[in-house]
Amino acid sequence: MTNMLEVSNLSISFGGLKAVNDFSMTIKKGQLYGLIGPNGAGKTTVFNLLTGVYKADKGKIILDGKSLLGLNTIEINKAGIARTFQNIRLFKELSVIDNVKVGLHNHHKYSTLEGVLRLPRFFKVEKEMQERAMDLLRVMGLDGEANVIAANLPYGKQRKLEIARALATNPKLLLLDEPAAGMNPNETEELMETIRFVRDRFDMTILLIEHDMRLVGGICEEITVLNFGQVLTQGVTSEVLNDPQVITAYLGE
Repeated sequence: MTNMLEVSNLSISFGGLKAVNDFSMTIKKGQLYGLIGPNGAGKTTVFNLLTGVYKADKGKIILDGKSLLGLNTIEINKAGIARTFQNIRLFKELSVIDNVKVGLHNHHKYSTLEGVLRLPRFFKVEKEMQERAMDLLRVMGLDGEANVIAANLPYGKQRKLEIARALATNPKLLLLDEPAAGMNPNETEELMETIRFVRDRFDMTILLIEHDMRLVGGICEEITVLNFGQVLTQGVTSEVLNDPQVITAYLGE
C-alpha cells in the first residue's frame, strides 16, 4: 500500500518553546489514522503545519509524493488537504447548500466578467456546482435541509455539514480536528459511522485529532501519540492505547 502522507522531523518553536519537535508520521492511502495526546501536546499545531497556517522551522511534508513545504494554505488545499476545526467554522448565515458551494469554488471557475454579464459559462458552472453540492448533501443525509440556514441545524448536523464542505474541495487527505467535541454518545456513534462511510465512499485518507478514546479505538487503524510536542509512541491502535507510557501521559501518574 502506498503512502498518502509522509512527515519527517517536523519542528516549530514559538519564542524559544518547542511546540513540535522532530515529529514524524506516515499514513497509508485509504487509512483512518488518529493523532492523540493530552491537552497542549501539540496536536493542533501539527494540523496547522500540515495546512500551511504555520511554517515549519525544519522537516518535510510529502503528500502523495509531492512536497508541501513553502506552499500557502490555499495551495495546500488545492494540492489535496482539507480540514475541519475543533470549533465549527461554518458560514452560519448562509444556507446549507451555499456552505458546500463555497468549497466547490476551488475547482469550478468562471471569470468576473462571465459572472457579471451572466454569460452561458456562468450558468453552466453554477448548475454543475448545485448538482455536486446536492450530491454531497445527499451522501451526508442533509439534502432535506439544503435551504435551511446553517445556524439553525442541530449541532451534530453542523459537524456533518462542515465535513461535506471539506469534501467539496475534493481532497486526498481529510483532517478532522476533534470532530466529536461537544457531542453526546448517540451523536458520537453516528459520527463514527459517518467517518467510516466517508472513507469508504470517497476512497479517502483521514487523519483525526480526538480526545474521545471510544471513537479513536472504534475507527482508527493506527495512531500516533504526541506528548510535549514529541512522538511518545505510534502503531496499531489497540496496542498503543494499552501502552503504559500512554496511560501515564493521559492520567499524569
